[in-house]
Amino acid sequence: AGGVAGVCVDLILFPLDTVKTRLQSPQGFRKAGGFRGIYAGVPSTAIGSFPNAAAFFITYENVKSVLPHGSSPYLSPATHMVAASLGEVVACLIRVPSEVVKQRAQVSPSSSTLRILSHTLYHEGIQGLYRGYKSTVLREIPFSLVQFPLWESLKDLWSWKQGHVVDSWQSAVCGAFAGGFAAAVTTPLDVAKTRIMLAKAGSSNARGNVLAALGGIWRTQGLPGLFAGVVPRMAAISLGGFIFLGTYEKTRQLLL
Repeated sequence: AGGVAGVCVDLILFPLDTVKTRLQSPQGFRKAGGFRGIYAGVPSTAIGSFPNAAAFFITYENVKSVLPHGSSPYLSPATHMVAASLGEVVACLIRVPSEVVKQRAQVSPSSSTLRILSHTLYHEGIQGLYRGYKSTVLREIPFSLVQFPLWESLKDLWSWKQGHVVDSWQSAVCGAFAGGFAAAVTTPLDVAKTRIMLAKAGSSNARGNVLAALGGIWRTQGLPGLFAGVVPRMAAISLGGFIFLGTYEKTRQLLL
């Protein structure tokens, strides 16, 4: 169910993700490709989406089932936070190599995905594919700490109001609100992650220091730089939350 949801959302919203990446790139939107080659890097996403989303939900649901969450209303959000955080740590082992290749293809639309993959491996080795792992985890954990407890709380509130468990479309609406809010507050971390992944080998950003990357963006571009791409990111993740969490719930219902 998680794998199907991941593939659906990533392929449907890929153009918005490309626009967001190019807005955040150091060379600027136009030089990074503008609106040309909007599907550059899509093979990397198509390959990585299913196992990445599947790994997240396998971890999320298993941790949720192990941790106590029914005894106290205050314990439930903490359980969802821990489960989502561990899910992200595991999923990022698959997501980061896919994301590195995808983002480099998005800002170099004339190069193929395979060429970018082989170039990265040749010049930087396996660690080149995991550049930005720490920054991605540091972006995803705060994102999940906001999104998943909010999603679960909104579903519980809606279920209580109507007297029965929410339908998959209602779960999708809750996912859209939770995703959009989480996307807005974590945009600076997303910008830092993009700069680290796109940095030239040997540069200061290539070392993967998130605080240094945020400080550099703040000094050169100020607040607008830290929130570069916030509108397409919020739009993509709100739509993504609707499709991703709605598809997940519907597929689960069909399978179970």
